[in-house]
Amino acid sequence: MTQTTTRVLEPSDLDAALEVLGREPVANAFVTSRVQVAGLDPWRLGGEMWGWYADGELLSLCYAGANLVPVCAGPDAVRAFADRARRTGRRCSSIVGPAEATRLLWQLLEPAWGPARDVRSRQPLMTIDHPSTTVAPDPQVRRVRKDEMDLIMPACVAMFTEEVGISPMAGDGGLLYQARVAELVGSGRSFARVDDGRVVFKAEIGAATPGACQIQGVWVDPAFRGRGHSEAGMAAVVAYALRDVAPVVSLYVNDFNTAARAAYRRVGFREVGAFMSVLF
Repeated sequence: MTQTTTRVLEPSDLDAALEVLGREPVANAFVTSRVQVAGLDPWRLGGEMWGWYADGELLSLCYAGANLVPVCAGPDAVRAFADRARRTGRRCSSIVGPAEATRLLWQLLEPAWGPARDVRSRQPLMTIDHPSTTVAPDPQVRRVRKDEMDLIMPACVAMFTEEVGISPMAGDGGLLYQARVAELVGSGRSFARVDDGRVVFKAEIGAATPGACQIQGVWVDPAFRGRGHSEAGMAAVVAYALRDVAPVVSLYVNDFNTAARAAYRRVGFREVGAFMSVLF
């Protein structure tokens, strides 16, 4: 009989956790980026890292912070993580991860945690590993400067509200969200095209590891949509990312957002899998 167990990982488990994360560098970019910066100390990590062991070997992880994220988790590991999540109660604002594991995790948790505010059941995961050969990068897309927080924040809030359905300024007045935007700006991972003091296009490199990075927060001012800004802007951000950050650039997008998916394909992204998100 296979002996399995689940426990909260400790800082001494870092090497084993990174080995698991390294098995799927693109899908695991978000969690890997946090662990590489913060280690496994819950206070620094912003949550616990649960580990699932079979016969003493660490095989799967689950990040339990503001998001609940299964990592390299098969059905047995997902069931174990769901049992622990039910016991601890819901502390996260979303469940997000590879679609198959996330779907099972939500099926097991929904009776205790439901209903969700929204379920995005399929979000294609797309990657590109070369500068666009089909779309010229917008030369006016550049890094946002640290003194431009007042300029970029309204665009970030508009993007978040449009994408998630609620304002990031609710609750704490937006302090945590503003801190995250400032972190991305300060690290040189926030990009925008600004025309006459107005943000026309913006995007961020949200998660960054040596193996892969993930673009997030792609947004075009509604008054400028349909003019090719998303394609040219993304081509520019991809070029920055490949040159300065990682050899593979990824993103995930709602399957119903056919316009965005088509734009990313024109840039050169291809689908390599799917994520799923459950929003509370």
